[in-house]
Amino acid sequence: MQTDAKAIDLVMLVDDNDTDNFISKRIIEITKFAKEVEIKNSGKSALEYLEQNKDNPDKLPNIIFLDINMPIVDGFVFLYEFEKFATYLKDKCKVIILSSSDNKRDIDKIVNNNHVVKFITKPLTEIALEEIKTMDVFST
Repeated sequence: MQTDAKAIDLVMLVDDNDTDNFISKRIIEITKFAKEVEIKNSGKSALEYLEQNKDNPDKLPNIIFLDINMPIVDGFVFLYEFEKFATYLKDKCKVIILSSSDNKRDIDKIVNNNHVVKFITKPLTEIALEEIKTMDVFST
């Protein structure tokens, strides 16, 4: 099976921690996992980005790496608002939780969301990216 059949054009990192964003972006660049990385420091700014670009598929991320614990608009609120977007947008933007949270209740609540395809514990690693590339949701 060829895992690079569909190149990942755009990844969005949604995290209020600049250090985590820097590390995640570097590992994505080093591994050539995606052609472009868009960083949003809050769930609110990520939702605004999606809203502004909803009619421009080239600007929509293939993957959204979403942190759970952020001020104001956290991962749960983001997913609640994400649900309101059109089906084509939700189908294109696969959400992967990237969190340091080990709260079982948080994890159970978030992985049961229809739009979450994977849960990864920080930091993002080359091994995690390899696993993502082999997931069925990206082989279409």
